[in-house]
Amino acid sequence: MATAQPEMNALAPYRRLVIKIGSALLVDAAAGKPREDWLTALAAGIARLKAEGRDVVIVSSGAIALGRRILGLAARTLPLDESQAAASAGQIALSQAWASHLGRHGIVTGQILLTPNITEERRYFLNARTTIKTLLGLGAVPIINENDSVATFEIRYGDNDRLSARVASMIEADLLVLLSDIDGLYTAPPARDPAATHIPFVAEITPEIEAMAGGAASHLSRGGMTTKIEAGRIATHAGTAMIIAPGTGADPLGALMDGGVHTLFAPTATAKAARKRWIMGTLEVSGHVTIDDGAVRALKSGRSLLPIGVVAVRGDFETGDTIAIHDLAGTEIARGLAGMDHQTAGLVMGKKSGTIKDMLGVSTRTELVHRDNLVLLKA
Repeated sequence: MATAQPEMNALAPYRRLVIKIGSALLVDAAAGKPREDWLTALAAGIARLKAEGRDVVIVSSGAIALGRRILGLAARTLPLDESQAAASAGQIALSQAWASHLGRHGIVTGQILLTPNITEERRYFLNARTTIKTLLGLGAVPIINENDSVATFEIRYGDNDRLSARVASMIEADLLVLLSDIDGLYTAPPARDPAATHIPFVAEITPEIEAMAGGAASHLSRGGMTTKIEAGRIATHAGTAMIIAPGTGADPLGALMDGGVHTLFAPTATAKAARKRWIMGTLEVSGHVTIDDGAVRALKSGRSLLPIGVVAVRGDFETGDTIAIHDLAGTEIARGLAGMDHQTAGLVMGKKSGTIKDMLGVSTRTELVHRDNLVLLKA
């Protein structure tokens, strides 16, 4: 653990940000409606980040809290069926709130609902990742939430801290911001220990850091400091820095940009190095492809692997599985995540992208391995 003071504008070094918003911040509990003034200020902060050329992704809770009022449900712990119904009704209101407030700044939003399997199973992972990155490339702000209308208590994330960390690692974000009801990590829960001191910087999440975590502080929140530290472990191991900052003030992003108090968790590796390690070391190889010399040169110049350069396909792999890529001499030169299954790969190998679209449809993705999902082996 280190105690270096974070720099004045905490968001300045980062280009791609994931910002997590909890229900207790976004929803007025008494009225069951969005906190309009707070959301207005937050939208202005997001617009400022966008104007500076940054990508912004929002992971937003609030659907169940909004849906309670819409459906007239009592302020109590809801059974699963009522919780799912509230989420279904509340998602519409939540999406409308974000679209309205960001729309005032000319920002388009796109809603994405996730369940745990989408970030755990590689085929769904790749599709979700592509959708989010496409939205960002088009200048939109993706609004992401757990799909509470269909998720069960047994399979759900249980809090959006961990979900936001999964999303941040999925899209190789530079920074994850967890807006909370506390201004960062303390040596002990401040409510229980008046002598607890604030920790501005954490170089590594150690058992000592984990021991400082407390419990949830709000009935609207499923997570406390414990889940934030767990989120930090996911994010920092994927090469993403994380900030825990207070969100209860009138302008939380503006406060961060003006030197407000927070805790910064440093990444343990760059996002590229973490992703390379993940592909190379934690995923079992399910298939093999052999490519010609032209494709080898294309990969070494940073391009994707297209079917036209493939001369042989072996193995029973599915979309999202890891495949080894060999040159004509049989040497493995790269490894990556397959953008199509083995049957499709065998059908289209050696063919141009235009021909593949004629065969399979214009919406077909023609990369066998996209460059973002490919790791070159050292010679």
